[in-house]
Amino acid sequence: MSRWISAFLDALQAERGSADNTLVSYDHDLQDWAGFCDIERAGAPDITRYLLSLEAQGLAASTRARRLSALRQFYLFAYQEGWRTDNPAARIKGPKKQQTFPNTLTEAEVTALLDAASKTGKTDSLKTRNTCLFQLLYATGLRVSELVGLPHAAVLGDPRMILVRGKGGGERMVPLSPPAKAAIAAWLPVRALQLKKKNSSSSFLFPSQNAQTHLSRVQFFRLVNQVALKAGLDPSRISPHTLRHAFATHLLAHGADLRAIQMLLGHADISTTEIYTHVLDDRLKALVLEKHPLA
Repeated sequence: MSRWISAFLDALQAERGSADNTLVSYDHDLQDWAGFCDIERAGAPDITRYLLSLEAQGLAASTRARRLSALRQFYLFAYQEGWRTDNPAARIKGPKKQQTFPNTLTEAEVTALLDAASKTGKTDSLKTRNTCLFQLLYATGLRVSELVGLPHAAVLGDPRMILVRGKGGGERMVPLSPPAKAAIAAWLPVRALQLKKKNSSSSFLFPSQNAQTHLSRVQFFRLVNQVALKAGLDPSRISPHTLRHAFATHLLAHGADLRAIQMLLGHADISTTEIYTHVLDDRLKALVLEKHPLA
């Protein structure tokens, strides 16, 4: 069983360039499935029973749908490799996903967060770094893994845009706002001094304590909670992804083109970006009433 899963994950990485986080998710899902039954002999009824057991455990529809997607791809790979003569997951219908809208923030709330970030940290160095992290996140809409793993070379030479490597190794250019550029300019000499004191070097813009790795996603999530509390906001409704949503929502509210936002966010499909239009219902209604020739 482990050989089947390992070969599948190796193929995902080699053929699709899947990100590490994606591979970890697939591995977790398939190991859970392997603990439920014999994956080599499993049939469609087994998969149906598995999905029902997940529902009984209270797992969300989106999680169950993801598990089924993993099984479909896994058994398709097994069929193509000649390990099985069928794909038992191919015809099974997944749970219907409830339409969910992204949590977002008002512009005033974002301003409060940015101000709080500049005051969060035991030292001036940490406050400078935290300011840079939050200014960059709101200015670019980066995913948290893209932000913390940003290479130092990406911001050298006072660039107007930075090159971001996203999901699946895809690359995109993202412009920097003046506040973000100023925050980077303030952080770079502080970063250099910290590394010099440690007699070390790092290829990352936001190195960790040992300088050989970057600030982790978990550390940044904790930082977001601290900054939210300092800003007087409820930490339960704020995450790094919330600021990414705010980036897209505020751009759209100020008239940005949906295709441009798609490119900036690194979405492969425009339908993923279209979810942000729900927050503009009132603005769109007003636009029709004010601008339509028969209004």
